[in-house]
Amino acid sequence: MAKQVVTRTYTASIRNQQQVSDDLDSLGFAASKLWNVGRWVCDRVWSEIGHIPSHTELTAYLKTHDRYDDLHSQSSQRVLQELAEAFTGWYGKRRNGDTRANPPKYRKHGDDHPRSTVTFKQKGFKLDTQYNRVRLSKGSNLKEYWSDFVLCEYQTRPDVDFSTVESVQQVRAVWTGNEWELQFVCKVEVEVSESPGEKTVGVDLGINNFAALAYEDGHSELYPLNCLKQDDYYFSKRLAQCDDSDSEQATRLNQKKSARRTHYFHTLSKHIVQRCVDEGVGTIAVGDLSGVREDEENGESKNWGKHGNLDLHSWAFDRFTDLLEYKAEMEGISVEEVSERDTSKSCSCCGRKRDTNRVERGLYVCDSCDAVANADVNGAENIRQKVSPSLACDGGDRSNGWLAQPSTFLFDKETGAFVPQEQATS
Repeated sequence: MAKQVVTRTYTASIRNQQQVSDDLDSLGFAASKLWNVGRWVCDRVWSEIGHIPSHTELTAYLKTHDRYDDLHSQSSQRVLQELAEAFTGWYGKRRNGDTRANPPKYRKHGDDHPRSTVTFKQKGFKLDTQYNRVRLSKGSNLKEYWSDFVLCEYQTRPDVDFSTVESVQQVRAVWTGNEWELQFVCKVEVEVSESPGEKTVGVDLGINNFAALAYEDGHSELYPLNCLKQDDYYFSKRLAQCDDSDSEQATRLNQKKSARRTHYFHTLSKHIVQRCVDEGVGTIAVGDLSGVREDEENGESKNWGKHGNLDLHSWAFDRFTDLLEYKAEMEGISVEEVSERDTSKSCSCCGRKRDTNRVERGLYVCDSCDAVANADVNGAENIRQKVSPSLACDGGDRSNGWLAQPSTFLFDKETGAFVPQEQATS
C-alpha cells in the first residue's frame, strides 16, 4: 500500500447549537444580503453593457460596501465568487439556446433573508483539536468588540481525528433546514492500493450515452442515460404541477432530483473504477470537456439542437470527472484528461478523419478501411489512444469487431447498481 495526500470533506454536528445559533444565523443572513447586493450589481452591469462581472470585478465593486464587512473578508470573497460562477453558468446555457435557463435569483423568503452557507478560509477560523472546538471569525460590522467570534464545539464521526490530517483548508457553516452543521475540507494522507495493472481505458462522455468505455485489450462498454432521462421527465411533470417554482413542494422535488443525480454519479464512477480494477487498468483517459460548448474552428457556441442544448447543460461533466478521479486514486489508478479534438471524426482503426464518416449519431463507418463502429465507442478508443497508441493505426491487424458490439450496462433502480442490459429490471 502506498500513501497519498488527498482532499476530503467531513461533516460535523455542533454540540453547543443553542449557544451559537443566533450568531450563525446572523452570518448566514449576512451572506444572503451580500449575495443580493452582488446580484443587483450584476443585473445593472448586464443591463448597461451586456457584461457579467467576474469574481475579481465584483469584489472591487463591493469591497467598500457596508454589507461586505458583515463577514470576514475571505468569507465575503467566497460569496461573490459563487455568484460570479452562477452567472457564468447561466450565461453559458443562454448562449446555447437553453430558454429554460434563468439567472441566479435573489436569496429571499418573502421579506426575509434565508440562511446561506458561510465559508471560512484559513484566516477566518482557528481549530482546537484538543477540545474539539473551532473559532469562526465575524465581520467587523457584527462584532460587539474587536476580538468577538463564534466558538463552536463540534462532534465528528469516531474515525475522524483532525489532529492527524495534513491540514484543514476550509470550514463551512451549513444550514440544514433544522439546524447548523459544519463541514471541514481537509488535506488527508491516505493509503492507496498499488496500481492494478498497466492497461489503459478511454472514457467518452456524451449526449446519448453518458459514458462509453474502450479497453486496451479490445472490448467496450456503454452506459446509457436511461435513468436520468426518466427522472428528468418525471420531475419536470411534477414541478409543472406546482403552484409556485419557489414553493416548499417545488424545493423538495428539486432536492430529491438532485440527490438522485448525485447517487447516479457516485454509483457510476464507483462501478467504472471497479471494472478497471477487474480488468487490470492502471490509467483512465477521459475526454476534457472544458471546451465542449465552443466550436473548434471559430470559438462560437455550438448549436446542438433544441433538445441537445438542454440535455448538454443538465449534466455536470466536471463533477463526474472529479468523482471518478478521487475514487480511482484510492485504487492506484491515474486519471488523465485529454483533448477531445477530432475524436468523434477520426477512425480509431486507420486514423482517417472525415465528418461524413459519422453517418448518424450511433454509427461510425470509415470510408477508407471500412471499419464499422459504435460512434461513442470509436470516440472513446480515440481518447484512449492519446495516452496509449494502438498498433491498429499503424497497420496492425488487431480485430475491430468489438468497436461495433459494446456491452451495455443499465442502472437498475431496484438494486441501485449497474447491471448488464439483459439483467436490468428498469
